[in-house]
Amino acid sequence: MNTDFNKIAIETAIRLGTITLLAAWCFLIVRPFVDVVIWGIVIAVSLHSPFRLLNRWLGDRQGWTALLLTVLMLTGLILPMIQLAEIAVRNFQSTAASLAGDMVSLPELPSRIADWPLIGRPLQRFWELLGHNLEDTFRLLRPQIRQLAGWLLSATAATGMAILQFVLAIIIAGLLLANAPAAARTARRIALRLAGERGPELVRLAESTIRGVATGVVGVALLQALLAGLGFVAVGLPGAGLLAVLCLFLAVIQLGPALVLVPAAIYVFSTQGGMVATAFTVWCVVVALLDNVLKPLLMGRGVDIPMLVIFLGAIGGMMLSGLIGLFVGAVVLALGYELFRGWVYLEA
Repeated sequence: MNTDFNKIAIETAIRLGTITLLAAWCFLIVRPFVDVVIWGIVIAVSLHSPFRLLNRWLGDRQGWTALLLTVLMLTGLILPMIQLAEIAVRNFQSTAASLAGDMVSLPELPSRIADWPLIGRPLQRFWELLGHNLEDTFRLLRPQIRQLAGWLLSATAATGMAILQFVLAIIIAGLLLANAPAAARTARRIALRLAGERGPELVRLAESTIRGVATGVVGVALLQALLAGLGFVAVGLPGAGLLAVLCLFLAVIQLGPALVLVPAAIYVFSTQGGMVATAFTVWCVVVALLDNVLKPLLMGRGVDIPMLVIFLGAIGGMMLSGLIGLFVGAVVLALGYELFRGWVYLEA
């Protein structure tokens, strides 16, 4: 009897060990693609409602609808990046030619900058000193310039990798949308195996949470970029369109459009001043703070979960896992809250 039990226990342990080893091996193989696949799922779920409307308008052709939506998303991502790259290359070539020909000179600061409180006079004196001894200043700051150049190269490489990941994620999202019914059935089957009868309900909860977070993040970012662009155009800021796109990008990655709005306000104050600059600065402050008001309200919309749970999940997830954590954190905390609530109120 003991011999049979030991034999069964050993065979069971070997099988479990083999399955665990196989699962771990599979995870290590697909690990480089996990973030891209999760982004693809997030994009597909977020765009499912617009996809259905477009599919109905095109006569229920899911494949062609998914292809059209994928091309539009790729175009919206790649074209602004190409324009920014062209501008950066032109500026770099112009600066390199000026340095080679010893033609670098600093423009004079507007006289009104000297009237700025606290920093106006020191800034003007530093600028004048820099203009008279530009070559010596470059030589003195050579170590810092090298560090800055290395940081810029690293940031450029990281940005390029992020863009490549988003391109792959958009393609994956297009494939999921083209096979939306089959993907939904697969998700429900997996949820049934993991959570039993509550599986489909949890799938719907995850879907609603992703859409709510997407609305709160991307929707507010689009609104901020639009309002910022209107302000740039109103004051005649050069490159208003590209600056608005940059505001959109910074708002989506949760750095905020203030990184563009603050220099823009300083530029307008230095070139125009008066009521125009004051009104533009107030407009920039409103646009920069807009997400603090709208984001918590929109994230929990359409989800039968307290707004605070969704918001804490999104913010905590972003602090833990970066931008993708906005969605994953909100979904995980919402599912955990729902399971905990079901356990607390479970009838004996």
